Amino acid sequence: MNVSILGTYNSKFGKLEDKTIYDLIIEAGKEAIEDSGLKPKEIDAIYVGNYSSGGFNNQEHLAPAVIDIHPDLRFKPVVKVEAACASSSAAIYQGVYAVLSGRFKNVLVIGAEKMTELKTKDMMRVLGMASYWPEEGGKGDTFPGLFGKIAIAYQEHYGYSDNQMRKWLALSAAKAYKNAQSNPLAHMPSKLTCNDILNLPDDKNVKIAGPLRLHDCSLVSDGSSAIVITTTDRAKSLKDKVVEFAGIGHMTDYLQLGKREAYRLTGAKKAIEEALKEAKITIKDVNVAEIHDCFTITEILLLEAMGLTEEGKGWTLLEDENSIIYPGGKLPVNLSGGLKAKGHPVGATGASMHVLIAKQLMGEAIGLQAEGAETGLTFNIGGSGASNLSSVLRRVK
Repeated sequence: MNVSILGTYNSKFGKLEDKTIYDLIIEAGKEAIEDSGLKPKEIDAIYVGNYSSGGFNNQEHLAPAVIDIHPDLRFKPVVKVEAACASSSAAIYQGVYAVLSGRFKNVLVIGAEKMTELKTKDMMRVLGMASYWPEEGGKGDTFPGLFGKIAIAYQEHYGYSDNQMRKWLALSAAKAYKNAQSNPLAHMPSKLTCNDILNLPDDKNVKIAGPLRLHDCSLVSDGSSAIVITTTDRAKSLKDKVVEFAGIGHMTDYLQLGKREAYRLTGAKKAIEEALKEAKITIKDVNVAEIHDCFTITEILLLEAMGLTEEGKGWTLLEDENSIIYPGGKLPVNLSGGLKAKGHPVGATGASMHVLIAKQLMGEAIGLQAEGAETGLTFNIGGSGASNLSSVLRRVK
């Protein structure tokens, strides 16, 4: 594709009380530029992935804030891109297309979100605006509620029991917590095992929606991440370790969950297939992945969408700790701890996935390393499955 990642940065994720949305953007942009080896004046354009700075921080028209990274960015073209939780993946793709067009040589992409300033009720309302408002958010549906419906649909379609579902969801959470213990940037590493989660009293693991409980939900986080992209030829002239975009898949489905088959993520499957097709590989050629486990049910559905199991059997990979998705396996998934434990500052999540996979392929993992990984995959969801974005990244030899 002749587009590569030249610089990366990922902030700590968590409740960052001492940092504003402006601080997060400036930090990520400044550090990614420094890592790239470029001077700020060499950046030709900037794309900012952010879901709702207006809702969370009373700041629409966020993009010009990036100029405070350095005076040499003044008068550069800057655009904010929004695709719910996939905002910064969408921003990255705009940057990729811009470099491919030849219009720009070097592009900075920043993902950022500051979510924790609001009370829970207000925060949930802002997130709810990424659903179909007339039928979902406007009638009280939250995203835990929507993914609770997805979990119910999955359970009912395949005829699984409550106990089976609860165990499989707890396995997903436990895997995330354990992986996050090695990630210094993670919001919530934990030593809780699957059995620990299953044995928690209801007041310590409250039921949220359908079979989903507290420990099945990703975290409300603050954070930022960024990459600098350029042509592969230029990257090779500047860096010893280069990671290129080998394929991209971007599929958009109905905004309304009610118009989709809720027991599967069809848009995700199509986006992943498209990215693999462009890279001219199959899922068997992928060595590491970061996927969108916003809820534990989502990881199960995405393992199926990736083609790692047949539909209705994604949980089998969680039951076997020697399966390919665990550390040391052929395709470890979410070595960072995923959204569940690493954290989910929604506008930063997609860019963070790209940073994490790029670092894996450079042999410089943030946390657990997938040894010898040459090809990685990201998958990022916006909404309840409406926006679906997948990248295949490859180490340039």
